Amino acid sequence: MRMVDIRVIEGPNVHSRTPVAEMLVHLGAYDGVLTPEIAGFNARILKLIPSLAEHYCSVGRPGGFVERLGEGTLLGHVIEHVALELQALAGAEVFYGKTRASGRRGLYTIVFEAGEKNAAMYAGRASVRLVEAAAKGLEYDVDRCVARVRKLMAAGSLGPSTRAIVEAALKRDIPVMRLNDASLVQLGYGCLQKRVEATLTCLTPGVAIDVAKDKSLAKELLRRSGIPVPDGGVASTQAEAVRIAERIGYPVVVKPLDGNQGKAVSLNLLGRDDVVEAYRLAKAYSGRVIVEKHIPGRHYRLLVVGGKVPAAAERIPAHVVGDGEHSIRQLVEIANADPRRGESHEKPLTRIRIDRVVLMSLSRRGIALDDVPEAGRVVYLRDNSNLSTGGTAIDVTEEVHPENAKMAARAAAVIGLDVAGVDVVAPSICEPVVEGRGAVIEVNAAPGIRMHHYPSHGRARDAGGAIVEHLFPAGSRSRIPIVAVTGTNGKTTVTRMIAHVLAQCGVVTGVTTTDGVFVGGSRILSGDTTGPRSARAVLQDPHVQCAVLETARGGIVKWGLGFDRCDVGVLTNISDDHIGQDGIESLDELARVKSVVLDAIDPGGWAVLNADDPISLSMMERCRCNIILFSMSGENLLVKRHTVAGGAAVVLKKGLVTLTKGGSEQRILQARCIPASLRGRARFNIENALAATAACIALGVPTATIRDALKSFGSDADNPGRLDLFSVGGVKVIVDYAHNVSALRRAAETIRALHVEGRVIGVVTSPGDRRDDAIINLGRTVASGFDFIIIKEDKDLRGRKPGEVASLIGRGVIEAGRRMSDVEVILDEEEAVKAAVEMARPGDLVVVFYEKYNVVVDALAELRRDASRRSSEPAPAAVSREA
Repeated sequence: MRMVDIRVIEGPNVHSRTPVAEMLVHLGAYDGVLTPEIAGFNARILKLIPSLAEHYCSVGRPGGFVERLGEGTLLGHVIEHVALELQALAGAEVFYGKTRASGRRGLYTIVFEAGEKNAAMYAGRASVRLVEAAAKGLEYDVDRCVARVRKLMAAGSLGPSTRAIVEAALKRDIPVMRLNDASLVQLGYGCLQKRVEATLTCLTPGVAIDVAKDKSLAKELLRRSGIPVPDGGVASTQAEAVRIAERIGYPVVVKPLDGNQGKAVSLNLLGRDDVVEAYRLAKAYSGRVIVEKHIPGRHYRLLVVGGKVPAAAERIPAHVVGDGEHSIRQLVEIANADPRRGESHEKPLTRIRIDRVVLMSLSRRGIALDDVPEAGRVVYLRDNSNLSTGGTAIDVTEEVHPENAKMAARAAAVIGLDVAGVDVVAPSICEPVVEGRGAVIEVNAAPGIRMHHYPSHGRARDAGGAIVEHLFPAGSRSRIPIVAVTGTNGKTTVTRMIAHVLAQCGVVTGVTTTDGVFVGGSRILSGDTTGPRSARAVLQDPHVQCAVLETARGGIVKWGLGFDRCDVGVLTNISDDHIGQDGIESLDELARVKSVVLDAIDPGGWAVLNADDPISLSMMERCRCNIILFSMSGENLLVKRHTVAGGAAVVLKKGLVTLTKGGSEQRILQARCIPASLRGRARFNIENALAATAACIALGVPTATIRDALKSFGSDADNPGRLDLFSVGGVKVIVDYAHNVSALRRAAETIRALHVEGRVIGVVTSPGDRRDDAIINLGRTVASGFDFIIIKEDKDLRGRKPGEVASLIGRGVIEAGRRMSDVEVILDEEEAVKAAVEMARPGDLVVVFYEKYNVVVDALAELRRDASRRSSEPAPAAVSREA
């Protein structure tokens, strides 16, 4: 067996709304072999992973998978279940999976729900090795594998504070986007977004963070504001630390000036030697060290969010409880075996580490690690109570005296923090903290909140929810309108039309197309940007008020959607293109891919469907939202049924773009007044305008605005590369992106409607990743559309040999009855364009179907300059375009 490929699809996808791993596996000699046919396999796989016996499988009950093993199932199916269980054993909640043949002998597509991305991919690879080992009767270390998966999960998962905020946001239906592999997260889309990194928020001033880090400065600001703080000073040398300690009097505390998480903090130091040792520890973390008076009392953390205290906890230092049998060292090992404890912040509690601070703390009390404390004796391992050093927490939120809550809020405000952890030491948090009876020890930026969510005792507090409420007060919005446009043909033009309408409304629109990503009309990324990364780039932009996202098949299949849901989903049409790619073998399968967009529409949103396309229309049944149809015929019976039942439609009726609903009609504009329609001759652009109009109506745009915007849509700036009309030395040239049979047929219909006086010369090609029969059929199509045909090839041959695509197109042209004298092969795009224009005579029309738009435009510009020089005319700066 071998794993051929694996990827994690993170957005909503053809398999699931949740992230999945998609793995291509070759079963080798085990292809077609059922589990009972492999001697001892079933027993071995269940011995390796006994918990597989609980899997439901398609039977729908615990033990169903075992039944399938006994009846006989392929090893690809077993790999699917093993990949899920390896993640589950590591702590992931994953359930969904399916396996199917890829269409190629021995190859299977195995899909399983993914927890953390890297952990899921490792589990997938490991599942192949494990199942093969079971088949061959070999040993496999499952525990080691699960430990690795668990480690990857911990490394790639959000920390507990960020996770709590994310979970609270999702409960309020606020979209979440992770911006890096650490804890930087965006809540909300576009201009409504807020960002957090752990508990730092986009409202947290950078100056305040710097002040909080400088503990000496922070303490001085608090003192000036009348907030009780411990006396002390800052030392740069060991001798200076001792002098400060002796000046303020023992006991003292020594800690790094800009430390965090309780690192190298030493409390209750009683003499010079203690201070010297503590200074050395702190100096390893900071160039300067704080020495301050030790405040006796209990340690509290008050969480301040937006001037309020939603949670408070008493923090207990790391400790063990004697049992009269085990040493302190052994008791620490027992405590660390608690499943709630993990490394760093991955679990509710942190593992206890035995370090120099612990050894020094025990030594001051005359205790050694190998001592065996009597039963019931509590042995504190360090003096500071941070959870990050193994401490625990008790919820005391309801015990906080109102004056102490006010003091904490004022302390956070003095430092300038919107979210702060205020550390207080006092005899009791129930009584007001005043000078001589407690003090504010620190005010921390980015406070950890897991102690509030997972206290060892007391009620859990929704600290994450409080932070989300601070960022998004009740009633505030977090989502911008999103329009997703998919289909086979017309996606780019429809997307541009919608964006053009919205721009006329003054809306800052983020747009993804085959031509790049645009924000407010400015290109921010170039290339074919119709996948989820481009969509996320738009949704991450803080200026974007509305997103219009061209959403192509390739991105959906390989990576899913770049958004969780949309407000409007447009399906332009479904026709024969990309069949045979990415496991898509039929129009129905292609439709299933496109339907991912429709499935993502908000229940209160709108699906815009083509009523003239039977496959698109069949999607009505799966839509769980409002539906608005569009049609090139006002007499479409299905449209009439839909509108009589109260539905809406945008149709072409007597040459007018018309909105119809129920028994009413509203005429919007004459179709021939849309420049992109070439005075009504380019019927496919009228159809595109109907789809765009329907989408804009779904967004609530007034019809008058739609009318005015469409009447100005059609210049090269609005829709470059789509039916562009150029003039070069008296020769007319149309440049278009048609690259499949349906699009070429529509282009040919438009050209016939132009009533060209002379010849029509076509410069044609096909993407190399199409099937042979599809490329040949494209050749047959162009044979009837052009008087002379120049066949070129793309620079990106997509796996083909040079000349192979051209040969297949030529074969189709000849099979359609054309003569060889009507065809010329010029593989280079630039040379083909120049040859077509140079052979054209006045009255001829050259039609170029391009791969690289700029290559074609630059070639035409060069021809124009050459023509100008020959006629002694001044050369223009650029190619002229026809109005």
